Amino acid sequence: MALLNYKVLAESGYKGYVLKDAPEKVMQFGEGNFLRAFVDYFFDVANEKAGFNGKVVLVQPIASGLTKMINDQEGLYTLYLRGSEKGEKIDLKRVISSCSRGLNPYDAGGWDEVLKLARSKDLEFVVSNTTEAGIVYDEGSTFDQTPPNSFPAKLTRVLYERFKAGLDGLAILSCELIDNNGKELLACVNKHIDAWKLEPAFKEWVNSKNIFCSTLVDRIGPGRIRDPKELEALNKANGYEDNLLDVGEVFGVWIIEGPAGLEDKLPFKKAGVPVHVVPDVTPYKKRKVRILNGAHTGFVPGAYLAGFDIVRDCMHDEVIKGFMNKMLYDEIIPTLPLDKKDLNDFAAAVSDRFNNPFVNQELMSISLNSTSKWRARNMPSFLEYVEEKKALPPCLTMSLAAYIAFYSSNVKELNDKGLVCSRGTNDYTISDDRWALEFYFAHKDDTPEALVHAVLTNQEMWGQDLTKIAGLEAQVVADLKKIRTDGAKAAFKSVI
Repeated sequence: MALLNYKVLAESGYKGYVLKDAPEKVMQFGEGNFLRAFVDYFFDVANEKAGFNGKVVLVQPIASGLTKMINDQEGLYTLYLRGSEKGEKIDLKRVISSCSRGLNPYDAGGWDEVLKLARSKDLEFVVSNTTEAGIVYDEGSTFDQTPPNSFPAKLTRVLYERFKAGLDGLAILSCELIDNNGKELLACVNKHIDAWKLEPAFKEWVNSKNIFCSTLVDRIGPGRIRDPKELEALNKANGYEDNLLDVGEVFGVWIIEGPAGLEDKLPFKKAGVPVHVVPDVTPYKKRKVRILNGAHTGFVPGAYLAGFDIVRDCMHDEVIKGFMNKMLYDEIIPTLPLDKKDLNDFAAAVSDRFNNPFVNQELMSISLNSTSKWRARNMPSFLEYVEEKKALPPCLTMSLAAYIAFYSSNVKELNDKGLVCSRGTNDYTISDDRWALEFYFAHKDDTPEALVHAVLTNQEMWGQDLTKIAGLEAQVVADLKKIRTDGAKAAFKSVI
């Protein structure tokens, strides 16, 4: 079967949108599955719907990568967006033609090509996703390296090349999963400017003529299809071989923190895709953490004890889904500062995302590090609800009890892999910070009253003594006893 390229695509009879030639307007550090299913998809739709007429150049950020595959396929790849919308199964196919080529700066001449692109008058944007470890200041990165070691150092050289060519600055859209990713990236660039003793005029140009945007990305990308039979069937149906075939969930939102006017410069609003420029990304990060991540952490430990193993199955159970929805709509959303319709719509999308028929999200995988997750994702909503309502939120309180039950269910041993507990006849191993696991193992023989008191007063866990919240200790003890006596599902049902 012929490898995908423009000629082969035309011969396959594909009827969708394709753009073969256009100016290279985007330099993208990162060529992995996520960016291709997210950013490059949005630029592809912008080419079709908004007349963006721009191509993305994919720069390989580390020595090993996909550059050869990208160039062998002339930048083309097939993307499947899969999931559930309002309970309906969605499986959308689109051939992405927004990418022109890949550059490997570690190959002979590759770094020179990156710097040549930096001097292009067509270039408008830089996008990056170099993993959480990518935005760091590396004192071992030097100006003369080809290329410099770190991504911020590479970007500094790219910007310097552009500055020396007398060109306008760029909008830099950082997609790494750290807080204030754009601000952190700018700080690293400024450190390199100082360390390399580059001229003050360049530093002023970097900080005044370029826009470093912190962004929030939200799309689950399962990536490549692992089943060789499914991949073979898709290639056969498409009429070509695609070594870059990619998969993402249907839901996707990109929140970009930027100044007034940036939304008009970007092509996304006109294209009608869910990319939004806002003055502050913080409330949207809070929305994601409290609603999406908070839902997971809020129901997963109890749902596992109730006998469930996959998130999707939980969405088909009236009690588990009802518990999650009551927690979201009655206890979490009222504490958030964004528009309530926006919050309700986002929460509604969560059910669809959790019901994705193409993704088997294992509850045990989600349960990793539940101690720190409950503190970061659920405790802020809990505390704000108590402050505003002067009462305990029933579902969030139950979720705390379920977390404790999950970590104390017939504890058997503590080994190198984690804390071994059991659900009926099935053993399960909890992964968390070692100190948390050692705490629960030390308290494995406690009465419910003693265990709850020890947990709630553990300031290493919560940063405060939670027994000072009126009525909380007694309620968590009662909820824990109910879970152990009647089962987690009955306990969940009792609060909805």
